[in-house]
Order: sequence, then structure tokens, then C-alpha cells
Amino acid sequence: MKILAAVAALIAVAFIAIPHNSSAQAEAPGPKDGQQVATFAGGCFWCMVGPFVEQPGVASVISGYTGGHVKHPSYEQVSSGDTGHAEAVQIIYDPKKITYEKLLDIYWHSVDPTTPKRQFCDSGDQYRTAIFYHGDEQKKLAEGSREALAKSGVLKAPIVTEITAASTFYEAEDYHQDYFRKRDIQYQIYRRACGRDARLKQLYGDKAAPAH
Repeated sequence: MKILAAVAALIAVAFIAIPHNSSAQAEAPGPKDGQQVATFAGGCFWCMVGPFVEQPGVASVISGYTGGHVKHPSYEQVSSGDTGHAEAVQIIYDPKKITYEKLLDIYWHSVDPTTPKRQFCDSGDQYRTAIFYHGDEQKKLAEGSREALAKSGVLKAPIVTEITAASTFYEAEDYHQDYFRKRDIQYQIYRRACGRDARLKQLYGDKAAPAH
């Protein structure tokens, strides 16, 4: 497992080393009339797009940064761990076709909510798990879902996932969007080496979110 984690780290480092446009990022567009927004952090945002993007009723899934104190951060800044942001996804959806409760269920089965300040092989507060709620109803549903999971006995350790009010969501650089499709081979190597799917299966069995 240490070897696989090292491979994943090398892939991530090699990716960061590639020259990119690291200019400050813009705020992500909000929902249109009749749509709603959900914001989740679950470690590497490359891995958090696939579980949601093909769900009926989901209009878009944007990778980005939220929960920090620096305006318009770049990937390099967030990766340093000094901005307070988490890598996250913003989901625009039609509540008539998919409920927030369904999105929460997908979210929990896509992350390890028992590990603080890391997910799988990625370590640092920028990889924390978090639900950023938009309004009191989402807060109530998120807290209820966390309590239900804790009481279910599925997990053998306490849940550390934070539930906090949503703040400005900055859209990540274009090369991060739909990374699992754009660079499928590199993504699959990284995901496997990071041990994400093995850990999710260990936690949830057949209920783990499908690999993408």
C-alpha cells in the first residue's frame, strides 16, 4: 500500500509541475431558475465529479475551492494548505428530478468520513471532508444524514466530516474540470494507487459509490 500511495503522490506532483495558467480564479456560476446547488468536499476533486455528473437531474458538477480566507485562489495556493480552502465540487441540480437527500447518500458513500484533514493518500486540510450547506433546510438534512450514518453502525470510527454554511465557491482551473474524462489513464492510475476504491469497499461494501 505504501508503494501505491507513493505512485499516487508522484502522479500528483508530476501534474503540479506541468506549467499551467495559475491566475486567480473566478467565482463559479450559480443555479438558474428552478435549479438548486449542493457543495461537497471529499478529498481530491478529480474523484468527486464522477459519482454525481451522470445522475438524472444533475445539470453540472464543477470542481473548485471553498471554505477559505483567500480571494480567487489558484490551485498552487490551495495545494499549499495555507488558504483554508477545501477542494470541493459544486453541483447544480433540478430538485424535481433528484433530491438533496439522494445527493447526500451518494456523497457519504464516496468518502471516508472518519479521517480528519485527509482523504486516502492525500493529506492536508485542503483534502478534508465537508458539507457546505445552502440554507436551513440543507443544514437540517445534512445533519440528519450524518447522525443516521453514525447510528447505523456501518462505520467503526467517529464521523469527523464538518457541516458548515457555504461561502464563496471559486471554479478551479479548466484543466481540472472533468479530469477523469480528459486524462482517463492518468486518473485511473492515480485513483487506484491512492487506494480510494479499496477503502470505500472496506467501509461500505456493495454500497460504496461506483468507481469512475
